[in-house]
Amino acid sequence: MLEQPFFGRRLKQLRTERGLSQAALAGDGMSTGYLSRLESGARQPTARAVEYLAAQLDVKITAFEEPGATDSLAQALAIATSDHSDETIEALERSLSTGDGQDPLLRWQALWQVAQWHRSHNRHTRERDHLEELVAVGDTLGLPALRARGLTQLARCLRACGEITPAVEAARAAHQLAGDHDLSVQDLAGSLLALVSAEAEAGRLSEARAHADDLTALTSGRSDALWAEARWTAAAVRVRQADLESAQPLLEQALEGFSSAEDLTLWTRLRVAAARLHLLKSPPELDAAEQYVEETEAGLAFLGIPALEQEVLSLRADITYQAGRFADARTLLDRVRGLELQMTYRNRVRLDVLDSRLLIIEGEEQEGLRRMRALAEEAQAASNIDLAAEIWRLLAETLAQAHGPAQS
Repeated sequence: MLEQPFFGRRLKQLRTERGLSQAALAGDGMSTGYLSRLESGARQPTARAVEYLAAQLDVKITAFEEPGATDSLAQALAIATSDHSDETIEALERSLSTGDGQDPLLRWQALWQVAQWHRSHNRHTRERDHLEELVAVGDTLGLPALRARGLTQLARCLRACGEITPAVEAARAAHQLAGDHDLSVQDLAGSLLALVSAEAEAGRLSEARAHADDLTALTSGRSDALWAEARWTAAAVRVRQADLESAQPLLEQALEGFSSAEDLTLWTRLRVAAARLHLLKSPPELDAAEQYVEETEAGLAFLGIPALEQEVLSLRADITYQAGRFADARTLLDRVRGLELQMTYRNRVRLDVLDSRLLIIEGEEQEGLRRMRALAEEAQAASNIDLAAEIWRLLAETLAQAHGPAQS
């Protein structure tokens, strides 16, 4: 039998996951007032109402059933661990919604799995909700390794959302825990990776560089993904300091020493980073950037990661823009914008900046200026100082390109 208040909570969860209002779900077969009372737990559902709602939501009636808390979570976690399909992770997320009576350690593991799944689909807001609870559960358990790992992942998620100040705070807390409790190199390096990236976004480049040097020293002698990511991160800090001369050797070490057989996704991202570095040269090294983009495109078909595909397509649009082929750049940009975007905050801003630059070149100068100023001010308000500085720099370059240095 379907009992309240679980039925109401589950009904509301299914409705909101699908982005439906109460009126849309009720349709012609039910009043919104009755639906509201069902969701609040004030009314017990009839068999007819349950059948109607299941059809409206396109789920089986069993989707409304309340399982035994700990047993259900353990079963769902075991299935999800051995089968990472969307269906099993969704079932695991539903098991988490019951909440009461669940073993905290099982709940931590389940939250970790579900958060990683949302991250892989670039649903960073949903990921953040689960990670915030993960950190709270880790504090309850009192296990330093779990606390540090939760904070590290939360810091990465917050950075992807553009929430830089809390990202720095979470990464610092993770790094402090890893150091105080003599955790593994993996935990310490993971916290440093998150900390360096967040500090760089916040414009704290001297701190980021010092921590990046700690990171490269910590991973010296390795040749795995952690080693490659450490060198990429150290190079990225130097790029933001306009020290391209010392950034390039670090990135080239990772490019040459890390095989695609180890991790094709990381291998591809390294080449995206290399292409961006060559675009920053003065003058831009477009042929080198183009070569790296072609290498990434060869592997994209095997990855099936929409966010990465969109980033590479955006990068190609940027190369085309810098080559002076503005009409082609607009065509590529429109292709990206026609997709359901699954990008990080920074890459979305890059896309909007390129759109604004094209507007200026195309003669809609005031609109392009307005948009770029708004983007820079938004980034600055979010303490993303590095991104704000990049936008102002690109605005000046675009004006110089459109009118000549004297007028800009």
